[in-house]
Amino acid sequence: MMGQCGITSSKTVLVFLNLIFWAAAGILCYVGAYVFITYDDYDHFFEDVYTLIPAVIIIAVGALLFLIGLIGCCATVRESHCGLTTFVVILLLVFMTEVAVVVLGYVYRAKVEDEVNSSIMKVYDEYNGTNSNAQSRAIDYVQRQLQCCGIHNFSDWQHTHWYEESKNNSVPISCCKAAGCTGSLTHPEDLYQEGCEALVVKKLQEIMMYVIWTALTFAAIQMLGMLCACVVLCRRSRDPAYELLIAEGTLA
Repeated sequence: MMGQCGITSSKTVLVFLNLIFWAAAGILCYVGAYVFITYDDYDHFFEDVYTLIPAVIIIAVGALLFLIGLIGCCATVRESHCGLTTFVVILLLVFMTEVAVVVLGYVYRAKVEDEVNSSIMKVYDEYNGTNSNAQSRAIDYVQRQLQCCGIHNFSDWQHTHWYEESKNNSVPISCCKAAGCTGSLTHPEDLYQEGCEALVVKKLQEIMMYVIWTALTFAAIQMLGMLCACVVLCRRSRDPAYELLIAEGTLA
């Protein structure tokens, strides 16, 4: 009775973890997609496309977790030694992949600031204030979303080609924080005071931290899954009660 109780408990926990894996798969895909969508809004501020590698990996891991959950459930219910072994091996590979995501996340998080610093001035120089210009759309979007103006502050606009050509002593309307603001530098109190460079870096680093913490959380869950699967495998091979349960189920 005690043996069967232990077996049932181990299998129940394992099935429950597989259901968590299915939920985790959806969450991982969502986080990866969120990173892609958000980075698309800021892609003019960094040139290293490899920054998106952690997001690509985490989406692939999410898709794989759907398959892992299916294999794990079937193997647990059928008490399949081969299925559970395959389940543990795949979980181990996914765990190693998520560790790689965490490492890459920290590496690229450290590179974000250098990437933004090296490209943001160029983006502002290419601003022309029209919707047809990708740089203009990117800057206007960032300034509205992050409530910032210029690189370090609104006075940076005075050193851009757009300001020199417009000759109206104003900054883009996207710098305005008050209704009725025209962007005129004669009313600086109507403009966002903080520069965009630091806020863009902070935003991109926050996004990378979402990826890192998501990978760490589900890596911990997968370790628990591997532990439970190993316990079930050990019981199956060594516990007479487990063998008896299988035999009784077969005879039934």
